[in-house]
Amino acid sequence: MNKNWPDNHPSVAFGKVGVLLVNLGTPDGTDYKSMRRYLKEFLSDQRVIEEPRWKWWPILNGIILQTRPQKSGKAYASIWNNEKNEGPLLTITRSQSEKLAERFAALTLARPVEVDYAMRYGNPSIKSKITALAEKGCERLLVLPLYPQYAAATTATVNDVVFDVLKEMRWQPALRTLPPYHDNPAYIEALATSLKNSLSKLDFEPEVILASYHGIPQRYFDNGDPYHCHCMKTSRLVREALGWSKDYMRTTFQSRFGPEEWLQPYTDKTVESLAQSGVKRIAIFNPGFSADCLETLEEIDGENREIFMEHGGEQFAHLPCLNDSEEGMDMLASLTINELQGWV
Repeated sequence: MNKNWPDNHPSVAFGKVGVLLVNLGTPDGTDYKSMRRYLKEFLSDQRVIEEPRWKWWPILNGIILQTRPQKSGKAYASIWNNEKNEGPLLTITRSQSEKLAERFAALTLARPVEVDYAMRYGNPSIKSKITALAEKGCERLLVLPLYPQYAAATTATVNDVVFDVLKEMRWQPALRTLPPYHDNPAYIEALATSLKNSLSKLDFEPEVILASYHGIPQRYFDNGDPYHCHCMKTSRLVREALGWSKDYMRTTFQSRFGPEEWLQPYTDKTVESLAQSGVKRIAIFNPGFSADCLETLEEIDGENREIFMEHGGEQFAHLPCLNDSEEGMDMLASLTINELQGWV
């Protein structure tokens, strides 16, 4: 109770700053119903699938949601955190949130900071976590979409939901959102440090290293999405930081979906071509992902490993994302503190 309030004033939490980490999402389970629910939410997002509803809806509901949940469920089962019964993205994002909270707890600040996490698709939802932070007295809110390179299908759709939640609130918190950090020195330094650490643990020296980013349709880029430019700049800055050549570290794009052209070169085709050309040792890292997930653990370390070996490759390494590593947390703390200037 504030000493300046009258005796009969209701108890109100106030005076805090909320920090919300947001990542893509994860299904609640690998069973058909859980996968279908998750895929429907994800693939119904018009930021993700930029097609008219009349055209996309019959395909989604009549074909994709009838067959894809089983296939995706098997893929998730191969990387599932069985101990916690959750996807690895949820496990890692929670840990990032907890470790960031510990760092803020050790600081002397003008206002206390509450750190939490949410998923754009699935649980915990953005709405539930913004509501919880407001109930704890967070009058100011910093949202961190954990995507270094901006894309409408990632950063923008997180912000869309945040704005929609605030539209329903009578007492809104002041809001800030983290801008893309694809060229932030703290991010580049963290990537370079992580790569050096991971490569030092290998029992072989890669002939080629691929920086594999999640793809988007070429049409999205042509319509003005800056994602490709952000990815290429990240790659260039990492190469420069480590003194690598363009031939040694190459940029590719993974996870294409549907018949239309996506950003190229494609990761799987590049891996196949490298093996067929006589390259025996490669490593792949995923600078566009803040945490390891289905697209890194199953698609890269699983599918692309198999492609490389089947076409003549001999040694393959998937280098982990920043996750909740020391260098990764240093980077997240640096970004967060910078965006909170004037608030704490």
